[in-house]
Amino acid sequence: MRILFIRHGEPDYVKDCLTERGKKQAERASQRLQSEGIDKIYSSPMGRARETAEFTAKRLDLPITILDYMHEVDWGGEGIPAEGHLWTLSNRMMEEGFDPFKQDWREHPYFKKNTVMDYYDRLGDSFDELLLSYGYRQEGSRFFCTTDSEDTIAIFSHGGSGACVLSRILSLPFPYMLCVLPYAFTSIIIVELPVRKDTYVHARLELFNDAAHVYDISDGLKLQQKSIY
Repeated sequence: MRILFIRHGEPDYVKDCLTERGKKQAERASQRLQSEGIDKIYSSPMGRARETAEFTAKRLDLPITILDYMHEVDWGGEGIPAEGHLWTLSNRMMEEGFDPFKQDWREHPYFKKNTVMDYYDRLGDSFDELLLSYGYRQEGSRFFCTTDSEDTIAIFSHGGSGACVLSRILSLPFPYMLCVLPYAFTSIIIVELPVRKDTYVHARLELFNDAAHVYDISDGLKLQQKSIY
């Protein structure tokens, strides 16, 4: 099974839609994705993600299934610096010497009471159910495969919600994922789950942050600066 994660194109966050450049990025992404053998398209319910998905759906003549839980996450909380901004706080943690592989990032004051934690857990649990419907049951850092079918699905979502799911699938600490593995508008990430029925398998990162299709019409990596849901 292959799971393609695609971040939305350049957005107007206030209007929750794509800018003109975002539409061009989405069109380029659809061209890039047409040869990936996509069987099903999923999208966040938010306008900027749905609009991005529509370009690929039209090109491949596939319907879009909305995953309500893949909407962008909220963040913040009383006393949390930098307005609780996920990427800023993750970078700060690393600079302060916090090791998310040896220390419990969930208990760190930047995240413990951050509203993102409610989203993180709900997203992970909901995505577990989606993978289970395709024949993969996550158990810690591995998956039990109950299928002999090969599927390729595309999920159009956001920097934050996508990072939550990728953190779960790849068994990477969330702040580490945010700090070390950010990704650009309409970039493509591919995660592979081997098909070996009745055995345990591990997720493999096949491709990350592939944005070659928009290099000439992009300003590079951009992260959402305010919590807008």
